[in-house]
Amino acid sequence: MEYRILGRTGVQVSALCLGTGNFGWMTPEDEARQIMQAALDAGINFFDTADSYTDGESERIIGRFLKDTGQRDRVFLATKVYYPVGEGLNNRGLSRYHIMRACEASLRRLQTDCIDLYIMHRSMSLEIPVEETLGALTDLVRQGKVCYIGCSTHPAWQIMEAIMVSELKGLARYVVESSPYNLLDRRVENERIPLCQKYGLAVVPWSPLAMGMLAGRYPVDQPFPEGSRAAANPQGIYAQRINRRGLQAAARAAEVAPRYGLTPGQLALLWVKDQPGVTSPIIGPRTVEQLHEMLAVADMHADDELRATFDEIVPPGMAVSNFHNTSGWMKATVWQD
Repeated sequence: MEYRILGRTGVQVSALCLGTGNFGWMTPEDEARQIMQAALDAGINFFDTADSYTDGESERIIGRFLKDTGQRDRVFLATKVYYPVGEGLNNRGLSRYHIMRACEASLRRLQTDCIDLYIMHRSMSLEIPVEETLGALTDLVRQGKVCYIGCSTHPAWQIMEAIMVSELKGLARYVVESSPYNLLDRRVENERIPLCQKYGLAVVPWSPLAMGMLAGRYPVDQPFPEGSRAAANPQGIYAQRINRRGLQAAARAAEVAPRYGLTPGQLALLWVKDQPGVTSPIIGPRTVEQLHEMLAVADMHADDELRATFDEIVPPGMAVSNFHNTSGWMKATVWQD
C-alpha cells in the first residue's frame, strides 16, 4: 500500500480511503466487519464515515468493530457533520449549536475520545458567519475531541475565505477538501484542486467510480439495474446523476480497460488516484469482493497515455454527469439526454 501525506499535517494516510456509506444499509454489519478487517490487513489506515449515514448506524458499526478488535489506533478516522440527524430545526447545518452536539453524538457512536478528521459535509450557509463554524471547530480541537478539520464539496471561494479567517484570527484551519471527482464530473479541476495545491489542502475525492457507472454497473440500455442505488429511488439524488451522455462516456472508458489488464472500475479508480493534487480517493465497497477488486490498483500508477485517452473522452474541467447535485451551490449542470 502506498502512503501519502495528508495536506500540511504530516499524517501519512493510505492512497485509498475506505468509505462506509453502505454500512448498515446495503452492507450488513457482519460483512462490514469483514470489509474493515480486510482493508486494515491490506494496509488501508484511513476510514471515512458520517453521522448521517444510515441514521448513524455506519458510525455505530465502526465503533463496535474498533472497540471489539482493539484496533482503534490503526485507523485515521474521519466523520462528518451537516445533514439532518433528527426532526428538530437545529439538528442540522454548521451552526455552533449543531456542531457541538453532533460531535458529542459521533464520539459516542464511534466509541472514541477523539475524531481524527472532522469534515463539514456540505458548504456553509450564507446566513452563518464563517467565524461561527470555525470557532466551534477550534474549541473542539482545543478540547482534544477533534484532531483536524476539513470540508466537503465547498466552492473554492468558501474554502479560501475559511483559510483567510483561520489565519487572521488564529482559528483551526481546514486540511482537507473532499469533492466529487471522477471521469464523468471533472469540474473540481477548475478551481478547487489548484486552490488545494496552492494552500496545502489534501484532496480526498468521493465517488471516484461515479456511483458504479464507471464500473459498468449501469448499462446504457438499462440505466437503473436491479439492486442499484438508483433503482432503489428512481427520483432520488443518485438517479439524478445518471444520463445517456454519462453512460456513453463510461462505456468508452470501459473499452480502454483491457489494454491495462484491468476491469473498468479498477481503471477508473487508478486514474483518479493518480490525478494531480489527489491524496486518497474514497472507495465504498458494498462487498468484500468489491474491496479486493479495488485494492488491486493500490500500488499501481496511471501513465500519461491513460490520462490522454481519458481527456479525449471527457476533457479536463468538464462534466457529462452531475455529481454536484447535492452541493447546494453549483448552478451549472449537464444535459440529461
